[in-house]
Amino acid sequence: MLVVNRFRLDGAPEEAFRVGLLAAHQALAACTGYVAGEIGRNLDEPDLWVLTTRWESIGAYRRALSSYDVKLTAVPVLSRALDEPSAYEVVEPNSVINVHGARVT
Repeated sequence: MLVVNRFRLDGAPEEAFRVGLLAAHQALAACTGYVAGEIGRNLDEPDLWVLTTRWESIGAYRRALSSYDVKLTAVPVLSRALDEPSAYEVVEPNSVINVHGARVT
């Protein structure tokens, strides 16, 4: 699964934000189930940043968010993310995708 967190600096000091984002990524990367991740900065709007991470499963990502180190290091940064859906399933050729619908019967 893919997680996309976008951030807008909104006047925050860029260097301090970048250091915090790198620390958040490192904390997440140390968790079980982490596959890969990257930090990026928008070419057209330099105050728009992104942290993308890939996980073995949604459960692995949710467990990572519950870890002490992530709560201490990453959650303060992730709480500044734009308020939008961030969890995506990876769609590959011939893959069965999740069906949108009620999850509780």
